[in-house]
Formats: sequence, C-alpha cells, structure tokens
Amino acid sequence: MKTVHISLNSIDKVKAFVNEITKFDNDFDLVSGRYVIDAKSIMGIFSLDLSKSIELNIHSENNVDEILEVLSPYIVD
Repeated sequence: MKTVHISLNSIDKVKAFVNEITKFDNDFDLVSGRYVIDAKSIMGIFSLDLSKSIELNIHSENNVDEILEVLSPYIVD
C-alpha cells in the first residue's frame, strides 16, 4: 500500500480525479480525519472537507508508479 496527500479543492478537480481513478481496478481510500471513504465515490468525496489536503491510500503492489504518474496533478507535498 502506498499513501500520498492530494488536493481536491474544486468541483472540476473532483470530477477529473474520479474519472482518472476509475480507470484502475485497484482499491483506493481517502482518509480525512476519522472518515475513510472509497475514492471512486464522487458523493463520498463531496462529504469530506475539501479545503485541506486528503490522504489517499493506494492498495496496489504492481502499478503504483503508473497510478502516481496519472494522479500527479492532484498530489501535494
């Protein structure tokens, strides 16, 4: 499992993020405080506080580099 922090601070970013992440068969979780939601759920994402960065857990062993490359516009340091 790989964990990165992402920023989804606009409606357009959320829609684009969900479109990109659903192309993968892997499981993804978003963690914000005590809430853990499926990153492929657009309704779930909108239930989070999007004003700050969110932790993304990528449940994959094989194609992590490819996933990180696709998600690079959303990743924050």
